Amino acid sequence: MTATVSAEGAVITGLGTFTALGRGAADTFDALCAGKTGLIAPPADHLLAGSVDVAGIAPDIEATEVLPAGERLVDRYALMALAAADEAITDAGITIGEDVDPTRVAVVLSSGAGGLTTYEDQTRARHERGPTAVSPYLLPGMLPNMAAARIAIKYGIRGWSSAIATACAAGAHAVAEAARLIRYGEADVVVCGGAEAPLNPTSALAFKHARALARGWEDPAAASRPFDRRRNGFVLAEGSGVLVVERASLADARGAAGYADLLGWGASTDAYKPTAPRPDGTGAAQSMRAALACGGLTAGDIGYVNAHGTSTRLGDLAEARAVRAVFGEDSGPAVSSTKSMTGHLLGGAGAVEAVVCALALSTGQLPPTHNLDDIDPACELDHVRGAARAQQAEAVISNSFAFGGHNVSLLLGRATTRLKRHPQ
Repeated sequence: MTATVSAEGAVITGLGTFTALGRGAADTFDALCAGKTGLIAPPADHLLAGSVDVAGIAPDIEATEVLPAGERLVDRYALMALAAADEAITDAGITIGEDVDPTRVAVVLSSGAGGLTTYEDQTRARHERGPTAVSPYLLPGMLPNMAAARIAIKYGIRGWSSAIATACAAGAHAVAEAARLIRYGEADVVVCGGAEAPLNPTSALAFKHARALARGWEDPAAASRPFDRRRNGFVLAEGSGVLVVERASLADARGAAGYADLLGWGASTDAYKPTAPRPDGTGAAQSMRAALACGGLTAGDIGYVNAHGTSTRLGDLAEARAVRAVFGEDSGPAVSSTKSMTGHLLGGAGAVEAVVCALALSTGQLPPTHNLDDIDPACELDHVRGAARAQQAEAVISNSFAFGGHNVSLLLGRATTRLKRHPQ
């Protein structure tokens, strides 16, 4: 493809989620604003029973709900991605092949690890029944690009297709790639997002033994508490988030309403340690500043930050320092972490949180951080807590940071398309 920089904007016209709070972006956002949590103790019949105390478990889903009958060994992460993509594409009201040339549609669907459960199941089968038990469908079942491929096949998408694997920044990287593809004229529509299904014993125990997970909470709903003095780890969760992003003039031409404009993105690398952020938050601050520069905005233009806020001691502290470095010590935007209610979806987190930011802009409601009962003095910010805050932000930032030092910040603004989703 030939890349030409376009002055045209990118607008978000479709949203889909599949998380521990249930199916559907609007219902998920309403639950977040109401302070409802999806975090529970794994039931006795769940794979994680006995491995961890709390998790964010999404609803059951069968392959036949999103794929033709007869498909074999499709990992749960791909099924959840397909469910969210179905919702987002329907929500956008777009028919690929009629409203837009399929060669001008891209799909960027990321995952931190792909089909972990499928791989674990097949490894167990080999040990129990021998080499012939390994399915020939293992590779298309476990590869981290298969959610993107399945979406492309289902909808006849024939443009750019990729899957970005940057751990917990992967979903946000996918949304950033969507903005880049439209800005550089490589696509007119991008289906983008992330999905993760890490709720299998091996993955969960690895995080547990690394002492990364919340522990010791009698009430599972209290375990994820970003920026709180008593935080002691994140809650592992599964799910997916998908957005339809399109060229603003196309949205206007077909009468599609926008939730928000995707104004820019910023990325950086800590180059510090494999599993810890720079303590001073300089990498995170760099990505936020880069997002502002990309969108041509200043720190004072930002009304809300959806924090990465995983509920770890080091991560929350570094991010709070970064936010103060960018926005000032004594003033700054409202901040909340919705991982306090969804748990940490790893490669799916940034996409779900981009959906949350789009809805915050379109509804004028900022969801709170749950369980923020006693703010860590070192994490002091303008926290939204206790209840959602009615505030019409003009622009917001969504942060995602990852093992390996990957930092991504997304910049969204109020929709400038002719039609709006929630007129204020």
